[in-house]
Amino acid sequence: MTGPATASLTPAAVRALARRHGITPRKSLGQHFLIEPSLATRIADLAGVGAGDRVLEIGAGLGSLTVALAATGARVVAVEADARLLPALEEVVGGLEDVTVLKADALSAAWEDLVGTEPEPWVMVANLPYNVAARLVLRALEEEPRIRRLLVMVQREVGERLAANPGDEQFGAVSLRVAYHAHARVERRVPASVFWPAPGVESVLVRIDRRDEAPVDVDEASLFGVIREAFAQRRKTVRSGLVRLGLSRDDAVAALAESGIDEMARAEELGLAEFGRLTASVLARSRHELAARTSVRGGR
Repeated sequence: MTGPATASLTPAAVRALARRHGITPRKSLGQHFLIEPSLATRIADLAGVGAGDRVLEIGAGLGSLTVALAATGARVVAVEADARLLPALEEVVGGLEDVTVLKADALSAAWEDLVGTEPEPWVMVANLPYNVAARLVLRALEEEPRIRRLLVMVQREVGERLAANPGDEQFGAVSLRVAYHAHARVERRVPASVFWPAPGVESVLVRIDRRDEAPVDVDEASLFGVIREAFAQRRKTVRSGLVRLGLSRDDAVAALAESGIDEMARAEELGLAEFGRLTASVLARSRHELAARTSVRGGR
């Protein structure tokens, strides 16, 4: 490593790098640059990567985490959407042979442009703004099976939602979508002081390991049609959601009973196993394809 900032991207070094390139963090982009090298090293360790591993880093910023990932011997593709940051990032990684800098928006770029076409597995590591975090994690899980593991640093509320279980405060439809594809857990909290500028919220690191197979044996589109409708009006019962799907009240009550679910249950009380049984029961009663009857709706 020979770049001027690769040896120690201290807070002072990161700020000096930014000054040289006329960079100020943009609030509109949710930019909070990591400035604590010991945490960057710890993140690389938690990602579980080593020599020869392929790492997709989203939101490389000014390169603090890029350097730490490269130090493990991994081959890193550092993706950054903000063109203003690229000269500074190139300066930092200029002496690192196994780092490729790529300007792209990871929410819309083709996966082949980010990870190529070879079948080898990838690990995704990212420091994500809260407004894109869940969308990007879900996009990776639902669209790119070569990404076998993710370690993401996100706002605490978002991270807890990604890893939540039924009954948890942050549990919602997003939690179930993650759980369908992967095992997720919050690894640790991250204080605001390790970022520049310091955000007004606490962050967390979430590790997400892809499952080898789906945990429930039911049509995926139909399953998430039921889940979306159940969470669309959180204060109402799941029974109400089934009626909105087109079932009669009697059929909705019968489907819930057959699935071992109380007819007054709410969506936040149910896990994938319960929703899987319920979807199978609903499909047996419905004359319509659930996926076609449900639109993508909100819901946490």
